[in-house]
Amino acid sequence: MKNNKLSQYLLKDLTIKDKTIHNTIVLAPMAGLGHVALRQLISEFGGFGLLFTGMCSAKAVPNENPDISQVFKWQEKELKYLVCQIFGPDPESMAKAAMRIEKEGFFGVDLNFGCSVAAICKKGCGAALLKSPDLSSKIVTAVRESVSIPVFVKFRTGWDNNPWFAVDMAKRFEDAGADALTFHPRVAPDRRNRPPQWDIIKLVRQAVNIPVFGNGNLFEAEDGVKMIEQTSCQGLSVGRMAVARPWLFAQWTKEFSPGKDIFFTSAMRMTKILLDHYNDRFAVKLFKKFSPYFCANFKFGHQILKKLIRAQTMDDIRNNLDSIFESNPKTLLRPNQNLFL
Repeated sequence: MKNNKLSQYLLKDLTIKDKTIHNTIVLAPMAGLGHVALRQLISEFGGFGLLFTGMCSAKAVPNENPDISQVFKWQEKELKYLVCQIFGPDPESMAKAAMRIEKEGFFGVDLNFGCSVAAICKKGCGAALLKSPDLSSKIVTAVRESVSIPVFVKFRTGWDNNPWFAVDMAKRFEDAGADALTFHPRVAPDRRNRPPQWDIIKLVRQAVNIPVFGNGNLFEAEDGVKMIEQTSCQGLSVGRMAVARPWLFAQWTKEFSPGKDIFFTSAMRMTKILLDHYNDRFAVKLFKKFSPYFCANFKFGHQILKKLIRAQTMDDIRNNLDSIFESNPKTLLRPNQNLFL
């Protein structure tokens, strides 16, 4: 019933600049997880409006070769619903990257002002830019002036728990030319120690006239219903749960009913797709990044994770998956958040 109610909210047309999507649940912009293999697996199930790439360095993008890049990589068929996420410290590099992204045919470009990882913030990128509101606005303006495709901005509450700062930034981004916002209502230093403050999504939504996608702790369909009803956001942005359960979009919008073997078959499928796009060594590395989220689905997820990350090759991973699922591991309705890094 919750799925049916949620799908009624989500299966609506939404115009972003001069483009229209017909489904308002999207894959959240993430670092290290939104790679071409995960996107392909999600696409095979369907049920989403847009997908976002992993974080691409704005300084690298203008000269990046998709044939050898580990991040700036895509399939031609996904471009019509794919937004390329970039991070950078200044207007010039972000604008140049956006121009390359438009040239390649992406649906849009996403500017990351939300990543709070120390290595990114130390470079003056990601959430660090929220400490410089004027510079953040100039970056959005520069990108807006350089491309005609939709411009998305993902951001957090800020570095202090001040809802009105988030509201002010949302207005600044809209005034600077952003066409849609993805808002994660946590302060930058918060590594998910506390629940996201959904009430701030409502304040941001009320402050602007462009679409706002709500992000944070969307685990079950009923969470999506609650977020939309509490905040009036125009869409949902799902991150970690889409990694843990790549069929989630189809389940919430297409009445897809996963069978008992969905975890095993999806993990096995992921091993195959990774090898279609990357060499064995890097494919194994990406599977290990995927593994904590996948293992969060199980009652004894930590023990399953230990078995998976011992693997050195993709054959090892497949053998470990065979062994793990022989014992029919018990699944959880809501994932173990201790495994959500």
